Amino acid sequence: MIQTQAIAPQGQLLTEHEIRNTLGVLESQFKNQRVLVLIPDHTRSLPLPFLFRSLVDVLHDAKQLDFMVALGTHPPLSEESLNKLVGITAEERNTQYATVGLLNHAWDTPSALTSLGIIEQDEIKQIAGANWHSSLPNEVDIRINKAVLEYDHVIILGPTFPHEVVGFSGGAKYLFPGISGADMINATHWLGALAGVVGTIGIKETPVRAMIHAAASRLKTPVTLIALTVQDHDLAGLFIGDMLTAWSAAADFSAERHIRWREKPFQRVLSCAPKMYDELWTGAKAMYKLEPAIALGGEVVIFAPHLDVVSHVHGKYIYEVGYHILPYFLNNWERFKNIPLGVLAHSTHLRGSGVIENGIEKPNVRVTLASKISADDCARINLGYLDPAKINIDDWKNREDEGVLYVPKAGEILYRLK
Repeated sequence: MIQTQAIAPQGQLLTEHEIRNTLGVLESQFKNQRVLVLIPDHTRSLPLPFLFRSLVDVLHDAKQLDFMVALGTHPPLSEESLNKLVGITAEERNTQYATVGLLNHAWDTPSALTSLGIIEQDEIKQIAGANWHSSLPNEVDIRINKAVLEYDHVIILGPTFPHEVVGFSGGAKYLFPGISGADMINATHWLGALAGVVGTIGIKETPVRAMIHAAASRLKTPVTLIALTVQDHDLAGLFIGDMLTAWSAAADFSAERHIRWREKPFQRVLSCAPKMYDELWTGAKAMYKLEPAIALGGEVVIFAPHLDVVSHVHGKYIYEVGYHILPYFLNNWERFKNIPLGVLAHSTHLRGSGVIENGIEKPNVRVTLASKISADDCARINLGYLDPAKINIDDWKNREDEGVLYVPKAGEILYRLK
């Protein structure tokens, strides 16, 4: 059930007054309760500082109020970065917000996790359907940050965008993989890889979404969802309700606001990754959101002159494996079966669709990286290289009729063919 919602007319955004009034429905709902709010990190666009202050005001009568960053496998944030994320100073942290906790999820710390049970192989096969493959785990331990069992209520606060792994982000994704252990992270991402980006992104009901909801159904702590539809960095939609219904409404609205339909495929795209993507692990969204609109043999140039890291957490594995299409891994499974499935998923998501012909890997799209990552490193990880200093953005603008697209802020708007 949706408790309340606010939707801005086309071409407009919600005002701060409208947002605060909508959030006001939560006032007094959690009096004397311990409340945990799950929030995204800096790799998602939303007016989090305003929302943080507003929620703290609205939930003033909670017995305990803490915010946890649903990091998945992203690196933990420093104290300074946590303060910056929610828009408060160190002084405010120690005074006005001294009783409000700011926490990191720790996906690789066993003592921070607990199990909600097991997804057995029969259920995995049923969820995966036609996408099932023997490379999927035989069972999945539903491990989650044990903090969710120590509170009376969980609130999820986050945006919904088209997403390469799950179809549309948000909702229960903040539980799995947001604050889950490695098993769920790897299983969901690999299932998404088996389904493929083009067959997943911008599609509401997907096998990965079904797996996430199956896992979330095991959580007994009540959950309220504040689902956001973001345009640029502000809100166009706000949906408050249960984890399924509010997400469903936000996904429908995201499909209206975040998908650009085109008549013809593009031959070349300059896809500019914003600075909030500080590693290729997240900057790869500049490819994911474009692949469905690229012509066979076309090129996506990921323009990220600020980016100098492949992955803070998983870089070792990526340099070992490189970026490859899905059949490459499946055809050489004995070689790759001990690599974390989440890493293989990221690899094939970025490399895109393709086929193996006569033993030769043939991706559908050429992926070129224009960043601080060197030409040698790009060759090592099986990506093209372009010197970012030699790119003149003006050369890419206003050329859609020629099959050339310039995307100034890539990673959130999905391009698809009609």
